[in-house]
Amino acid sequence: MPFHETPALPDTNALIEDLRTLVECESPSEDPAALARSADLVARLGTAHLGIEPERLGTHLRWRLGGPTRVLVLAHHDTVWPLGSLRTHPFGITDGVLRGPGCFDMKTGLAMALHVLGSLADRTGVTLLVTGDEELGSPSSQALIEDEARGARAALVLEASADDGALKLERKGTSIYRVLVKGRAAHAGLEPEKGVNASVELAHQVLAIQALGDPALGTTVVPTVAAAGTTRNTVPAEASVAVDVRARSVAEQERVDVALRALAPVLPGAALEIEGGINRPPLERALSADLFERATRLAAEAGLPALTGVAVGGASDGNFTAGVGTPTLDGLGAVGGGAHADHEHVLVDRIADRTALLRALVVDLAHA
Repeated sequence: MPFHETPALPDTNALIEDLRTLVECESPSEDPAALARSADLVARLGTAHLGIEPERLGTHLRWRLGGPTRVLVLAHHDTVWPLGSLRTHPFGITDGVLRGPGCFDMKTGLAMALHVLGSLADRTGVTLLVTGDEELGSPSSQALIEDEARGARAALVLEASADDGALKLERKGTSIYRVLVKGRAAHAGLEPEKGVNASVELAHQVLAIQALGDPALGTTVVPTVAAAGTTRNTVPAEASVAVDVRARSVAEQERVDVALRALAPVLPGAALEIEGGINRPPLERALSADLFERATRLAAEAGLPALTGVAVGGASDGNFTAGVGTPTLDGLGAVGGGAHADHEHVLVDRIADRTALLRALVVDLAHA
């Protein structure tokens, strides 16, 4: 299919009907039964659009549509929303705004992918991979994503856009840690001096952890969930804090990793254990620049809205594709906002142009 043809606009009503079906099948990442039901649904919808059944890899689904992978289209069907969220956040459209749990992150992008790839007469070299654990950090799909991306000329990630539809040209890498403090219990009233207070040690460590960030380089090191102690009148014997690290370069991720593992206890008798490590490498702008230039040209040729691009702190599976050296363009999905929040929404009047852009990119890259 030569690219000079004008990209076909999708049947937005049909896409929204599929989107409704996807949203109303709740798929929280940590519920295996719900994820299995969602994977079954995605498999049925994908088979109807693509004409072939997927490979089932647990809750992950892969459609290889002919030949070695040249273009990897990447989506996920899991969400952060717990079962029952539809009762308080039902699917609906009011004044051109579509709402429902997971509609923005990222079931609209998934529906777009199914409709685009189902519309192509020649899909040689295109692979669609839909994973089921992205919101958990992709523990079981990371290797699958990386293996599929190696050797591809491009990865197109259907995560939702940034503000006003901007594509995501740069994503920080993520690291996830848990710092465990070991102290010694004692009665808080009778003999507190015989204990080693893990809460006090944790306070020292939280301040040291916070100081590892580097605002000038965009590196954030944030202590988040903390816990300590058992009862009000017992010197805490254990404490812990989760640590969220975001960095624009692998070098910064490694610097913070070394520094966290070098933390030393302040109180005599206390001990530290560090769990976790680097999770996702950064998506650096160098790996998105050429694809963004291509997308900008295609949008102009097709009369689609002009494109903008931004750097964001959040990570996605696009970090993994970029991490193996595959050019990656992220944020190609829905235009809207409120990911993971009560006001999650999609702008209906932007679904058509985003889907047309995706179609133009897939055709151009697959036949380049």
